[in-house]
Amino acid sequence: MPENNDAADSRFGQSPPAGDDSLRLDEDCPVAGAKRRTVLKATLGAGLGLGLGAAPLTELAAATAKPPEKMRPQKGDRLVYLSGDKKDQVAKLDDLTPGGPQLLAYPMDPASQVVRNGSGLNMVLVIRLDPAEMTEETRANSAEGVVAYSASCSHQACPVSMWKEDAKTLYCSCHGSQFDPADRAKVVGGPAPRRLAMLPLAVENGELVVAAEFIGRVGMKRR
Repeated sequence: MPENNDAADSRFGQSPPAGDDSLRLDEDCPVAGAKRRTVLKATLGAGLGLGLGAAPLTELAAATAKPPEKMRPQKGDRLVYLSGDKKDQVAKLDDLTPGGPQLLAYPMDPASQVVRNGSGLNMVLVIRLDPAEMTEETRANSAEGVVAYSASCSHQACPVSMWKEDAKTLYCSCHGSQFDPADRAKVVGGPAPRRLAMLPLAVENGELVVAAEFIGRVGMKRR
């Protein structure tokens, strides 16, 4: 989130020096009372000016906000097919073959129908496993045996799009990194420095639904 680095002017908000009555107003003095009213009006006017400035600031914030298609998966998003004959269709529990391979998907806002495909970091892989074979943490963020992870490899952000049937591991063909989907995508081979980010899931009416934001860093580490 951008930080507000606006600097305050040190001249304002200071008390007058001791013994200096040039800035003090005597409440019983008519002239001073007039001066006081002038000061109050000026202050009120400044406050109104700040209020009028709120609308442009709101518009500026809206203009600089991330477009919905680039936002990371949000709670309640549906997962839709990334490509193929079912592209942009909602992925369902019955679409997944138990034991792999994975399915590649993008999150979609169900209200606006906007698919969040404006960033490669939003690519998600989904795989259906036997819950009894999962670690406790993996199972806690799964839904009916289905787990989801960022498909961006933590090494160089290549898509983790392949499945090694013999090893039961997710495989990145760029540099050979492998991840164990039953153990929160732990690295079990190759140069990847850390696990894939996990995306908690739910199943609603047979559809795959995002239950919470990504757990962990998505993609490669920035230098």
